[in-house]
Amino acid sequence: MNKSRVLVVDDEELNLEILCEYFDSENNFSLRTAADGEAAWQILLDPAESFDVILLDRMMPGLDGIGLLRRIKETPRLADIPVILQTAADTASEIREGLEAGAYYYLTKPYRRDALFAIVHAALTDAKAHDSLRRRLNDHINSLQFLTQGDFSIRTIEEAGQLASFIAQACPDADRAVLGISELLINAVEHGNLGLSYQEKSTLKLEDCWQAEIDRRLALPDNVAKRVKINFIRSTNDITLRITDQGSGFAWQDFLEFSPERACDPNGRGIALARMMSFASISYEGCGNIAVATIPSDSPKN
Repeated sequence: MNKSRVLVVDDEELNLEILCEYFDSENNFSLRTAADGEAAWQILLDPAESFDVILLDRMMPGLDGIGLLRRIKETPRLADIPVILQTAADTASEIREGLEAGAYYYLTKPYRRDALFAIVHAALTDAKAHDSLRRRLNDHINSLQFLTQGDFSIRTIEEAGQLASFIAQACPDADRAVLGISELLINAVEHGNLGLSYQEKSTLKLEDCWQAEIDRRLALPDNVAKRVKINFIRSTNDITLRITDQGSGFAWQDFLEFSPERACDPNGRGIALARMMSFASISYEGCGNIAVATIPSDSPKN
């Protein structure tokens, strides 16, 4: 099994020693360290180097964590690497700044070893899923750009990924669209049809048994017949996706923006990420079980 390559950037020698000790106890990781932002940037610029996740300290002299994070996200070869921002910052504005700069995973110091690895595993899992979705885009023909209307239904998480990669080919910027579509479809399956709560998912992610619980709930008699319905309509100006699940809804207003209070959780950023990266707008109808997302139909979203 290939080890996941991790770059740890921290100007505090003691912090680096502690993190090296943490990762040394895990056989699935290969660690590289950098003592400041500039040193890390030189490592990242080396085409011979590649990393699966970056653990980045926010407060450093010279090139700080936010500055390095912005460079990473502005560099196409590096932009898809998940960055976990670790900081002692405890204000909502500072946490929001990191999230909006591209650090969709956050650790607030001091943190426990289990919290560290829960976030690392969540980042790696999400990155792997996103990479799989992008690769699936190549499986579909470009003629989907001529699709004007379609109705679909899915039941499982796997079907959500397959359909997301299919529908994205009908959008002007498939690479951007696929991530947002996937997030909304997965939410509709797990939180809608299967009734998985936010806290339950957090606990399952921490215990690394989320998939097993999804499989168990899918097999329950009450859930076997439940479907998520997707309606696709292309108009002159927009593509509209209407995604309906059979759940009891949720407080969707709390999830349209990145929340500093949930920044250190291994889940809860999907809808905000979808709104920011993939869609011109997201709204909800009914009890919250109907998501309506729009994408401009004539040009990629900037």
